[in-house]
This record gives sequence, structure tokens and C-alpha cells, in this order.
Amino acid sequence: MRQFFNGLIGLRRGAWEILASTMIAVGVVMLMQPFLLGLFTYSFIVTLSGTVMFIIVSHFPE
Repeated sequence: MRQFFNGLIGLRRGAWEILASTMIAVGVVMLMQPFLLGLFTYSFIVTLSGTVMFIIVSHFPE
């Protein structure tokens, strides 16, 4: 866990890619759930933010 946080602080690709991928997955789950309209409303924004973050992070050093 310490290595993960050091990767986030040090702007390393691996930790940020995990975070971006998790954000995309959370956005998709928010899109598919049928119970809360608020989650469904923000699902596209969360998924789009995760995708843009992943594109930016792919240029970070390993």
C-alpha cells in the first residue's frame, strides 16, 4: 500500500492507471444500477473523467 501511495505522489504511471481504471469501472457500475437516479446522472461524467485521466496518465513515466 505504501508503494501505491508513493507512486501517486511521485506521478508514476502504474498507480495512476489503477486509479483511472477504477474510476472508469465505478462509472460503468453507476450507469448500470437501476435504483438511484443521482448515481445514474453523474455516471457519464465519472466515466469520461476516468477515460481522460487514463489518456493523460499513459504519458507519465514508469
